[in-house]
Amino acid sequence: MRINAKTVAQLAELGNEVRPGVSLADHTSLGIGGRTDQVLLRRPETIPQVMRLLAEEGNPHKFLGGGTNVLVDDGELGFIVLHLPASGSAMRVEGNAAYVDAAADLGGTVTFCAKHDLGGLEGLVGVPGSVGGALRMNAGAYGTQIGPHVREVQLYRAASGQIETLCGSDIRFDYRHTSFGPEDVMLRVKLELPSRPYQEILAAIKVSNQKRRSSQPLDQKSAGCVFKNPPGGSAGRLIDQLGLKGHRLGDAMVSDRHANFFVNLGQASCADMLGLIDSVRERVRTAYGIELENEVIVWRN
Repeated sequence: MRINAKTVAQLAELGNEVRPGVSLADHTSLGIGGRTDQVLLRRPETIPQVMRLLAEEGNPHKFLGGGTNVLVDDGELGFIVLHLPASGSAMRVEGNAAYVDAAADLGGTVTFCAKHDLGGLEGLVGVPGSVGGALRMNAGAYGTQIGPHVREVQLYRAASGQIETLCGSDIRFDYRHTSFGPEDVMLRVKLELPSRPYQEILAAIKVSNQKRRSSQPLDQKSAGCVFKNPPGGSAGRLIDQLGLKGHRLGDAMVSDRHANFFVNLGQASCADMLGLIDSVRERVRTAYGIELENEVIVWRN
């Protein structure tokens, strides 16, 4: 989708930048996605004005964080993409509180906190993506979730059209789901973390990294786990038991290392990946009577 010249000029007056015809295949970990105009929100405080402007001009939009948990349609996209770049002052620590920009890298945040003797997030060190994406999905791994550590979130709330600050106790954090609205944009978070010796945190980080390297296709293009785990079970184990590792459609393939990771072997299209997801979901439904729910977010035209 293309933004007209008048709107581009207005966005620039607000201190933001428009990049025309960006390929989202270059901005997603799956390496899949069509083209559209991208708005870099270099002045987050102007987001309410930006949203009003886009609404007035009839520009559908989606917010792209780290691009690690999204499958984007092919071809010319019918929406523009908003992106919040990381700033130079992404993180600071005061006592047991870490203040982090939502655009900051999640793994970098875990490491930064560790260097200040703040733990609790060790299991998330290898989870790709931004802090904002981790907040939205209540990212978790190896017994760690980000939700219990959240004390405040500053965000643009679509319901009010304003930038607000929510207390952590006012946010519902469930398994891979939160109470944030789909159009809310996370800007900054305050985390409260337990004090731990740096060497102890580092040892736990190394254990998490070793587990991840031994079981996940880190050298291939993927969006992490495709399906949420069903209650009391493991989506990857169900898929593996059906012998579906290596099952493929075009260049989309069920990883031979982790059956809940679907990888792009090189030229996979969104249609390929969706077809593979639907095929695996149907096989699991037929074999076990279990309906797998997507963890990966799908953006269709």
